[in-house]
Amino acid sequence: MSGIDSIEAATESLAAAIADAGRVVALTGAGVSTASGIPSFRGDGGIWEQFDQRDFHYRRFEADPEGFWRDRLDLREAFYGDGETEPNAAHRALADLERDGHLDAVITQNVDGLHRAAGSETVVELHGTNREVECVECGHRLPAEAAFDRAAEGELPPRCEGCGGVLKPAVVLFGESMPDGPTIRAHELAGRSDLFLAIGSSLQVQPAAGLPARAQRSGATLAVVNLEATPVSDRAEYDLRADVTEALPALVEAVG
Repeated sequence: MSGIDSIEAATESLAAAIADAGRVVALTGAGVSTASGIPSFRGDGGIWEQFDQRDFHYRRFEADPEGFWRDRLDLREAFYGDGETEPNAAHRALADLERDGHLDAVITQNVDGLHRAAGSETVVELHGTNREVECVECGHRLPAEAAFDRAAEGELPPRCEGCGGVLKPAVVLFGESMPDGPTIRAHELAGRSDLFLAIGSSLQVQPAAGLPARAQRSGATLAVVNLEATPVSDRAEYDLRADVTEALPALVEAVG
């Protein structure tokens, strides 16, 4: 059997498992968004080869919010480029699975907001979202674009118009604790799943890296869809080494 035949057979088998499962949960990583032009943070050509992680540590934000925001403007430009990023075929496929009743939730390590933009409704954003900023004093949130525009015009740091507090990107910074709500919700979803999909993630960063094992301990079938091997590939019932923008639409078609 050729490699292509093997992938097609595995896709058909996994599609049947998804159709039969009572509760399906997906975990997504940076590999789902690279086709939308968003670079990964780690690895060759990643964001952290261009920037010093220490510049985006929470201690730096507290001590030097002006410098933090100046560097954050550069990071945002490198992250998104000049154009508007759009969901790709992988994002749309997961939204289609949810719409058709075959996917209960998406847990994502990504902060780009593209799952929601694609139409996914039940999304747990483990690391927050780049699409909003929040006031460190009163907790008020607003769209990030407005705050970054003000920063680019010289308001460093941009401040809350309500209380005057410093605005912070609504993401988990280095040195900042993971928010309890999304982490607890992710573990609950993994533990209650019948089939757990790990998609486009290297599964190297906690807490996401522990979710496949959490699902398996509760009896879930584990499927990995990723170009490279992951730490859980050898114990997954399904291990599809494929481009997620090709594999997921094929999976949706097979389920349908």
